[in-house]
Amino acid sequence: MLKRTGGITMKSPTETWNNIRRHCRKEWKLAFFSTFLLGLLIHMPIMLRDIPNHDGLASMYFDQNMITSGRWFLTVACGISSYYTLPWLIGLLAMLYLGIAAALLVEFLEVRQGWAAVLVGGLLAAFPSLASTFAYVFTMDGYMLAVLLAVLAVLLTKKYRLGFLPGALCLACSLGIYQSYLPFAVLLCLYGLYMIGASENTLRDKVKKGFSYLWMGGLGLASYYGILQVLLRIQGRELASYQGISGMGSAPREGLLDTISHMYRDFFAFTLKGKIFMNNLFAWGAMLALGVCVMAVLLFLCGKKKWWKSLWFYILAAVSLAGLPVAMNLILVISPDVTYHLLMRYQWVLLPVCMVAAVSRHSGRMPWASWLGLVCGLVLIFNYGVMDQIAYSNLEKKYEKTYAYCIRLLDRIEQTPGYYQGIPIAMIGVVGEESYPLTDLTGDVTAGMIGMGGDSLLYTGANYQAFIQNYLGASLNILPPEAMEDMYYSESYREMESFPGADSIRIMDGVMYIKTENRE
Repeated sequence: MLKRTGGITMKSPTETWNNIRRHCRKEWKLAFFSTFLLGLLIHMPIMLRDIPNHDGLASMYFDQNMITSGRWFLTVACGISSYYTLPWLIGLLAMLYLGIAAALLVEFLEVRQGWAAVLVGGLLAAFPSLASTFAYVFTMDGYMLAVLLAVLAVLLTKKYRLGFLPGALCLACSLGIYQSYLPFAVLLCLYGLYMIGASENTLRDKVKKGFSYLWMGGLGLASYYGILQVLLRIQGRELASYQGISGMGSAPREGLLDTISHMYRDFFAFTLKGKIFMNNLFAWGAMLALGVCVMAVLLFLCGKKKWWKSLWFYILAAVSLAGLPVAMNLILVISPDVTYHLLMRYQWVLLPVCMVAAVSRHSGRMPWASWLGLVCGLVLIFNYGVMDQIAYSNLEKKYEKTYAYCIRLLDRIEQTPGYYQGIPIAMIGVVGEESYPLTDLTGDVTAGMIGMGGDSLLYTGANYQAFIQNYLGASLNILPPEAMEDMYYSESYREMESFPGADSIRIMDGVMYIKTENRE
């Protein structure tokens, strides 16, 4: 029923819901539900249990105020689920955000085939970078909101004449959550330029629309940086040196040409040799077959629209191919000193996604290409999903091994003569591999998946303190690293055995020293 309130016609909730349902395309629904349901299925192991990685040990409650890392919107994004680590709730919200992002993505890519929409959602949900992000589950929902905002930014720019204005705001907020999703937006802009070039619009309209992506990106970056500087001044803080954040926006120390060369090397190394993107023969075969489908589609379009007669076609093709590695690795320009791990490489999922989208749009007269694209997409989704399960299995075993180790260590600490509650403890964090040889069987799969590989969650004294306090219910007074530097280089420390050796714990001058690493 329609009601008038102050001259404004208001629809009931039921009418509003029915109106939304009528306007939702079938492919939007398929993309959303394939992402949401498959995401729940694949990532259920980490959503149903509290399985921390090393960073998660001290993040059972974390307000996500990481403005010194340039992430000024993260505390807002993660605050929706509270600042407690609640894997099930965080995972549900993350898959909800990613599902909406998938629906928006198929609209941006103009995917009109149901099978392709399902594949787009499945690839987004299964890609191994997502599993590495789930290892840091306390930020997962915020990061997926950043992906959603990045997709929304380019979609608004494409759909509306002045869409680059709200798009710029969406991009700024996305970067304010996690800067590494900028390449995700940039790659979508490149695909948007491809669609503009393939359209029947006039050259003037194509140039005008192409520049709208540039305005969105420029305004978005400027807004992000401006808001960051204002908030830093209000709080009286400075950017941290972690991951090269303090050098954000500065000229690369290596020089621009060396940086671009590094981008190309990294692109081909990760794509072809990284054991993530194409990690086995099945993934290799699927990507090569997808490439064949895309080439067939492009050859068909070249013949149909006579692109081969246009100089602009060759120029745009060359610029696109040459710019792809740069766009993928744009984070290396923004933060030159960054340690570039899998958490920052979610944009690679857009390669198979865009290939599937291109095949689905232009394979009407080539049904074999659609069938081959479908099979290849399913192979990749299954392959990535298996990889995720291996990673989660090892993460759970890491936790169990760490739990067993800390039980033994805590018992020895409490049984040491002279121990009392609150005694200062100096501890080196690395677990000695001679005393505890590596037992991880997943190294070939998880070596490149940050937070997933190895045998232990313990790297620093703070890791020990957090694990023993949060998972064993005991409090230890572990000293900061700078307080034990002299002891670390002393002869007395060298003479000590590594835990569980009989002489691995000593009390000297009122301080308990624990040697956990193999260092003579």
